[in-house]
Amino acid sequence: MVEKNPIILLSALKIAQIKFIVMTTRRTFIKNTGILTAGVLLNKDMLIKKPVSKIGIQLYTVRDMIQNNVTGVINKIAAIGFKEVEVYGYTNENKFWGMQPRAFKQLLDSAGLAAPSSHILFDKFFTTGMEDEIKKVCGDANIIGNEFITFPILDEKYRKNLEDYKILSAKLNVAGKICKEAGLGFAYHNHDFEFIKMENGQHGYDIILSNTDKDLVKLELDLYWATKAGQDPVQLFERDPGRFVMWHVKDMDKTTRSFTEVGTGTVDFKRIFEKQERSGLKHIFVEQDEISGDVFKSIEQSFKYVKENLV
Repeated sequence: MVEKNPIILLSALKIAQIKFIVMTTRRTFIKNTGILTAGVLLNKDMLIKKPVSKIGIQLYTVRDMIQNNVTGVINKIAAIGFKEVEVYGYTNENKFWGMQPRAFKQLLDSAGLAAPSSHILFDKFFTTGMEDEIKKVCGDANIIGNEFITFPILDEKYRKNLEDYKILSAKLNVAGKICKEAGLGFAYHNHDFEFIKMENGQHGYDIILSNTDKDLVKLELDLYWATKAGQDPVQLFERDPGRFVMWHVKDMDKTTRSFTEVGTGTVDFKRIFEKQERSGLKHIFVEQDEISGDVFKSIEQSFKYVKENLV
């Protein structure tokens, strides 16, 4: 029997130990790299699904002041902390309260504000089918940086029955197509009348949801009006997920059921905001149709509640 050299055995043992250490280190490196990669992917996914953080305001809230002092009102809104505004009151003739689109865009830029949406009525389009009216609006909307043009309200004479809503839906599809061709989105803003039951227990909003192209017509849900009409915003998100790209964050007084500062009324905002991903939410706009006291104190109170509790 040949004796094994102890020096050779020791060397072999050392080599085995070194190999074990190398393999263990390699496995640990691969494992840690995998965890790191997963973390990066998770962070990237979280960034993609990041909740809405910029707080906007619908300028209808300050309508009594902005008419004669556009610059002053815009700067006060920015000073409160708002980062976005939703325009109202545009016309082809008067533009933005007398300001031309480029001048208004410069004002917004100087105040650190963006205008993702404008509420615009297409009177001639809805009465005569004049598509040029929308095309002119799209040009000015692009200049000020709009992402969406939003149809704000349907005149009462055009919403007498479900057939009227079918006619509306067809026109909304056309408007959405024109906006898309101009590089813009198009959305419909609700009040409470769309939820009034009509023939066969259906209401106008049913017709809008069913008869408009979801790729051409998005929705801006007014949380106050939907709630007042007895609708659950969360259920609407479940019915048409990803389509409610904007909200009006507006509260309802506990006693009068009229408008009040956000956070002081009955609308369950926290529950609704938990479903913003399901909604497809991109922008929120604080709004209060009527304010009895100091307007800027009121909107600052609403802003603080949204910032501290919802975003």
